[in-house]
Amino acid sequence: MSNPHHHISNTQDPDPQFPNPNDDPNPNHPLQPQSNPQPRRPRGFAATSAAAAATGTINKSRKEREKEKERTKLRERHRRAITSRMLAGLRQYGNFPLPVRADMNDVLAALARQAGWTVEPDGTTFRQTPAPVNNASNMGTYQVMSVESPVSGSSFRNCSTRASVDCQPSVTRINESLSPASFDSIVVTESDTKVDKFTSTSPMNSTGCLEAGQLMQELHCGEHGGSFSETQYIPVFVMLSSGVINNFCQLMDPDGVKQELQQLKSLKIDGVVVNCWWGIVESWVPQKYEWSGYRELFKIIRDFYMKLQVVMAFHENGGSDTGGMFISLPQWVLEIGKDNQDIFFTDHQGRRNTECLSWGIDKERVLRGRTAIEVYFDLMRSFRTEFDDLFADGLISAVEIGLGASGELKYPSFSERMGWRYPGIGEFQCYDKYSLQNLRKAATSRGHSFWAKGPDNAGFYNAKPHETGFFCERGDYDSYYGRFFLHWYRQVLIDHADNVLTLASLAFEGIQIVVKIPSIYWWYRTSSHAAELTAGYYNPTNQDGYSPVFEVLKKHSVTIKFVSSGLQVPETDDALADPEGLSWQIMNSAWDKEINVAGQNAFPCYDREGFMRLVETAKPRNDPDRHRFSFFAFQQPSPLVQSAICFSELDYFIKCMHGIVISVFFFRRNQQCGILDHHRIFA
Repeated sequence: MSNPHHHISNTQDPDPQFPNPNDDPNPNHPLQPQSNPQPRRPRGFAATSAAAAATGTINKSRKEREKEKERTKLRERHRRAITSRMLAGLRQYGNFPLPVRADMNDVLAALARQAGWTVEPDGTTFRQTPAPVNNASNMGTYQVMSVESPVSGSSFRNCSTRASVDCQPSVTRINESLSPASFDSIVVTESDTKVDKFTSTSPMNSTGCLEAGQLMQELHCGEHGGSFSETQYIPVFVMLSSGVINNFCQLMDPDGVKQELQQLKSLKIDGVVVNCWWGIVESWVPQKYEWSGYRELFKIIRDFYMKLQVVMAFHENGGSDTGGMFISLPQWVLEIGKDNQDIFFTDHQGRRNTECLSWGIDKERVLRGRTAIEVYFDLMRSFRTEFDDLFADGLISAVEIGLGASGELKYPSFSERMGWRYPGIGEFQCYDKYSLQNLRKAATSRGHSFWAKGPDNAGFYNAKPHETGFFCERGDYDSYYGRFFLHWYRQVLIDHADNVLTLASLAFEGIQIVVKIPSIYWWYRTSSHAAELTAGYYNPTNQDGYSPVFEVLKKHSVTIKFVSSGLQVPETDDALADPEGLSWQIMNSAWDKEINVAGQNAFPCYDREGFMRLVETAKPRNDPDRHRFSFFAFQQPSPLVQSAICFSELDYFIKCMHGIVISVFFFRRNQQCGILDHHRIFA
């Protein structure tokens, strides 16, 4: 039987609008629909003009997309920086066990557990016990739950103009039923003292009218008064001015030194730090050492029964702490440098930095038949022989080994004599012929001899990361060549430290050896960490640049001295600096490797706030492992401004470090600004 559908489809008239594709239509047939002709492709000048117009439109849209990507990156970077500081504050001040890569779920779970809630692994959250009744009778239990806020006090500068309810959660958690007038009694109860209370309900006595920095200081002091009296003892050493010994190794003012030591002795410091300058001791003739001035100085220190730490300073110094006296490298070394300038660090423009010797000559016999390592060892051995009696008596408790510019383990990448100013990224210092030979050897062994050169797009001393092709976002620092070069650059720093410390351990066997680590905190919140890279620390966001360095330092059982800036950087800082984040990384990296950490202030501190930031760094509160600094070296300001120091503040700082502060404070009203101030009385 035939298919009726097939029969019908064969008998239907074909639709002229839908011709059969198998047919060969006649284009000249009058009933055949004419198809639209294809447009002719432009040629010649017309084609060039059309392509240029299309290319211009594409480039314009591409530029807009790139700009939007950069804006998005900046917003994301800012958001991550805020999150990082919040997480660091919760770990440091709240003792929250947050993982390294914590997300918001981890933060919410930690906060909920801190508040007494139960949070299961699947996210189920419930409260096992009923919440306490919020009344005045619970004041003893819920007076002050948290005194410290991870957010810096600078972010609360305008808090006094807000309502008190807006300020209280950021600073402290208190019983909500308490009136602002009773807030003073809470703080007083915390320190267990009887004080005058302002019971007026005037807004002048509320927390909202308190300037936030003052309120934070009040709460900090209330807590420190109890906590520091129970903390471990941290010895405090004061660094003597480098100008006490002149260029002829003579003690300049013995009576002035005695007066200064007497004043420091009254503050109950543990000892002093003295720089022994290579440029003074071995100034004129190789291997002829002059120690007479230091012998006289050490005798005075011993008469005051104070401990002594000595710094083997193999760099020059012209800072303000020398009293205007410039201390250069030895004259015989500078004479060699006139004929062979490659013994000094060299930047990309070929300029020489005479602050210290290049690490490229550590094993090159260019110093009158000796290598740089041998020169350092001969000086250390001479010191140990000259003052062996002081070592035997226990007067010298530690020896710090200078390993680079400013005595710190770093390249002289941001030298002010080269025109550098904060917050410039600095320049790589690897262009002397000895360092380039080392780089060429490393590149050849890697199989890429064309990598035997420094970056040509790394900017200049005062450039910013985003202005360079090497340090910008997704810059060449993360390319194959960039990773090779930065690994080599850091390895030279590590090898230098290893070589010098190996001989230092022989010269000072049985003595605590100290190495100073710099605080390069600017551009820390960028991806490349440009300032750290030029200084020799390969520490971008995707690597830990300090761990390999600390592995070598651990091998020699040294104590690292971290130069703490003690600064509070505003969120709008153009340099994207993060001193707290850098301190947290360095100290925890060292403590994880069981390396002792000491501290030193980078800038002189004159007020209570600056001193307390140093104490917070030296004694991290709520640290479950109770880590602390092994000692602290206080750098005095220049003699020109020494009179500006408030010795009562310095005395308080030392007592906090020693853990013997017993404090009582009372409030008074500041009639001019209506702020509650405090005074401390040491018992």
